[in-house]
Amino acid sequence: MRYGPNLLEEILRRTDIVQLVGRRVKLTRKGQAFWGCCPFHGEKTASFKVENARRTYHCFGCGKGGDAFKWLMETEGLSFPEAVERLAGEAGVELPKWSPEDEAREEKKKSLYDVIEAAAKFFEEQLAGPAGKAAREYLKGRALDLDTAKKFRLGYAPAAGSALIAHLTSLNVTMDDMIAAGLARAGDENHGVRDFFFNRLMFPIADGRGRIVAFGGRGLAADAKPKYINTGETEFFSKGRLLYNFHQARPAGIKAQTIIVCEGYMDVIALVRAGFEAAVAPLGTALTEDQLQLLWKVAPEPVCSFDGDAAGKKAALRAAHIALPHLKPGHSLRFAFIPGDDDPDSLIRTFGAAAMQKVLDAAEPLADVLWKSETEGKDLTTPERRAGLERTLADLVGQITDGTIADYYRRDFDSRVFDAFKRRPKSNRPSQGGNRDWKRGRGDRNSRFPPQPEGVSEAVKASLLVRNAAGAVMVKESEILRLVLNEPELAARHAEMLAALPFSDLHLDRLRAELLNVAASGSRLEKQGLENHLIRRGMADIVARLKAPTHEMGEGTASGEDADARFLRAASQLRDMAELGPEQKAAWERFKREPTEEHQREALRFRQDRSGE
Repeated sequence: MRYGPNLLEEILRRTDIVQLVGRRVKLTRKGQAFWGCCPFHGEKTASFKVENARRTYHCFGCGKGGDAFKWLMETEGLSFPEAVERLAGEAGVELPKWSPEDEAREEKKKSLYDVIEAAAKFFEEQLAGPAGKAAREYLKGRALDLDTAKKFRLGYAPAAGSALIAHLTSLNVTMDDMIAAGLARAGDENHGVRDFFFNRLMFPIADGRGRIVAFGGRGLAADAKPKYINTGETEFFSKGRLLYNFHQARPAGIKAQTIIVCEGYMDVIALVRAGFEAAVAPLGTALTEDQLQLLWKVAPEPVCSFDGDAAGKKAALRAAHIALPHLKPGHSLRFAFIPGDDDPDSLIRTFGAAAMQKVLDAAEPLADVLWKSETEGKDLTTPERRAGLERTLADLVGQITDGTIADYYRRDFDSRVFDAFKRRPKSNRPSQGGNRDWKRGRGDRNSRFPPQPEGVSEAVKASLLVRNAAGAVMVKESEILRLVLNEPELAARHAEMLAALPFSDLHLDRLRAELLNVAASGSRLEKQGLENHLIRRGMADIVARLKAPTHEMGEGTASGEDADARFLRAASQLRDMAELGPEQKAAWERFKREPTEEHQREALRFRQDRSGE
């Protein structure tokens, strides 16, 4: 809804901005203005001025200022339309009516909100009743009591496949509305209409206003697949645009100027119970651009606290790559890694809130995470490998659209490379030309694939054996992404599996993250539309490589397999190829240290044994 300037002026005229600001800031009158300590930065001498005559606030210390709409947007994280509606209601200003079509659409949405609220109450009642015994036992095993369940409105979806449908039918809710609200599945040739959730612990998901718009369900059966599912995409729910517990975390986060992002519902609940009220979680997917913008409305540097295992570190790296193009002065991400195999929930239950606070206090800047991801555990003993590192770092800097931030990152990485490799004795230093190349931005942002090492003879490089050894994993990763490019809906249908796959190639992993981002946003792109989107995101060369009709890009799938079967087969093979035991890993490390034909043959044998090729 667009509001005219006269209407907005009328709302501001009727709003007492001194009274509005005074709800949060202690103000003292001096002449015609009111003064107080700025709520946006720490200060002891009042430099924050509020004037009803001008209908504005302004801090002479940090420069923050604006009108009543801006105040609500900055202090409560409201969108502009939400701020207009709030102040209009308080000022008694009637907002213009919509068209009959708009009114009908809005009334329909309101009725669906009521339907979802009725479902939430039903789930809550089931959790407290006889049918919810197993769910209550599960909560007890996670050290959660019924008071906590009530605070978060947890519930239970009965095992019977139509219990919710029967309940809502008794309330005169139509089947069309149940399906539109994401509470029932349409029938097919094998099943009639049935509940979307059954035999699951239910986590209500609210929008920014606190209205329940969807649910997340954790399976209680040992063989439940998948373990977690969310309501499907609806008119008012897209899992890539909301965050679990955001409506509760937003005011706490604005007050503390920090917000914690963790991986799951139980982590959020554990954090809130431990006193970390500004805690949220993505809804079963990697962090998306829309979710990142929500976080930045609350705090300039959200802290991503992911599990300490390999999957958690992968999730952190995906979040880092998603953030890079959107970095702006003062806004970034920090990363707090849970030690060992713990997550926030298990860490707090075992060691208490103090242990979690220690982890948060040690949160690392985004630049540190990127540097470690490219250097830790990697053999960088040769000039060629160091040059490859510089090329990769330059590619990362090339993703940053803000010129000032990109320059600072370039200098930071330049300094790290110099300290790590170029302060050594002269005999160990790479050529000075490499450093000059780096300063000139040698890594062309359109060159996404780093050069191959030069330490192997032409005869060895030409052999099929070595080509397979060097690229076996990337071939499988490429095959998977090529399948998704050909049928974009695979990313939505298999989002959790695609996100969990152990991608090793940085550039393919970046493309995978963008595919997940598109899938999570609810966008329904056709093949060409998806390719155009990826090209706009600076991945034209990767798309071109994947589209190339060569064996290396994933030709040779079993005849008769549909896209889903081919995807699942390739995903299984990639997992097998990555799951190497100690002996196999040692062989691969020997090959990386000494890329001889013998070591490559040994490493390839293990890869082939695992992949079944």
